[in-house]
Amino acid sequence: MIATDLEVVTITDTSVVLTWTTLALDPSGNPVPVDAGTRLHLAPADALAPARPCFEDPVRTPYHYAEVTGLEPGRTYRFEAWSDGVRATPALTVATHLPTSPECTGQFTTLAPPPGRLLRTLALSNDLHIGEQIAGLIMNGWPPGVEQEPGLPPYPELMLAAMLEDLRRPDRDVDHLLVAGDLTAEATPDQSADVRARLDSWGVADRDWFAVRGNHDRPHIGAEYAGCPTVADAEHHDCWGESFRPRGQLVDHRLGELRLLGLDTTMLDAAGGAIDPEQFTLLRELLTADPDRPTLVFGHHPVTWESALTNINGVNFVLNRPDALALQSLYSTIPGVFLHHAGHTHRNRRTAPDVPLNVEFLEVGAVKEYPGGYTLLRLYEGGYTANFYKTRAPDARRWSTRSRAEYLGLLPEYTLGTTADRNHAVHRDFSGLT
Repeated sequence: MIATDLEVVTITDTSVVLTWTTLALDPSGNPVPVDAGTRLHLAPADALAPARPCFEDPVRTPYHYAEVTGLEPGRTYRFEAWSDGVRATPALTVATHLPTSPECTGQFTTLAPPPGRLLRTLALSNDLHIGEQIAGLIMNGWPPGVEQEPGLPPYPELMLAAMLEDLRRPDRDVDHLLVAGDLTAEATPDQSADVRARLDSWGVADRDWFAVRGNHDRPHIGAEYAGCPTVADAEHHDCWGESFRPRGQLVDHRLGELRLLGLDTTMLDAAGGAIDPEQFTLLRELLTADPDRPTLVFGHHPVTWESALTNINGVNFVLNRPDALALQSLYSTIPGVFLHHAGHTHRNRRTAPDVPLNVEFLEVGAVKEYPGGYTLLRLYEGGYTANFYKTRAPDARRWSTRSRAEYLGLLPEYTLGTTADRNHAVHRDFSGLT
């Protein structure tokens, strides 16, 4: 047996989450998942004593998830992950073999949280793809995709249910959920109504959860869509809009003194993004009327030139350059905007703005496949922390591991992100928030 795929996924101020997989050879010599125990040893890095067991799961599984709480903020710890006497090691991915990565050093340092009280917690999510049947396809059936195992629920439904279950639990303590696009695979009437019902089962729209459209949710052409309202011309029908909101409509909500602004960045018949002039005008009016109000913006398409250059689909996959530059120019005059959350690339990544800005541009990994999770944004009086969590239901861990095979096995290289992409703290003055 081997224990592999070790990842130190989440590092907060008081907790850590690690995952790994155990494999053994079947009679044909192929590696297959095998049940084993889950044990984590931990010790402060400056302690002389060896690391001691601090977590043990009585349920044997191939898909290991170890979460330890009660750690000290800003402290470095040594760790060892074990399964039945076999020590877990990382897969051969760049992110987990960087010289400073916890998986390489065997150490991690908990975050130092911003000062002040914890005010509220938001879950940032995207790319649910309800209705999708094959994961990992980019174009014309290539590269080879990954399908769910027979007898198990469709993976988009399973992964969304796992996230919503996670967010209900008191150890996550989530106040609101944001979904930044691609709620459906192809925005059919059934897919749109289905995902709306699933979100409604978790909370009240535009109070507990907020959603914007992604390119998969755009209006479509075809007989299957003919019963939905038309947009732009007589051929495109907007079934997603019938279940959620019309195309091009800006989301504008207040959570106490916090402002949420959601952008519809979709185009007709294109994967890339744009902001129509009417929506941009309204966005400018809202921001300039109250420029100092703490504001979180979310939309499906990433904004920065760095994102355009580093995503595998090319520069036309993100928000078009004129709109991206205009948006960042607007942000430069609005000190209250502190974070822009995007999806679309299915990866965890922070990118640098094109102009000097005190705004974080954060892409979050997809819900529907590896790494399979969401980011918790915890707002304090003195700033915020961002932490990515994998969903932890057993079948979700199983699918997340299976979907590592996407992109010819290279998906983790692209989507996991660095430790700092997934876990970081930012100091801002949120003392006026309630």
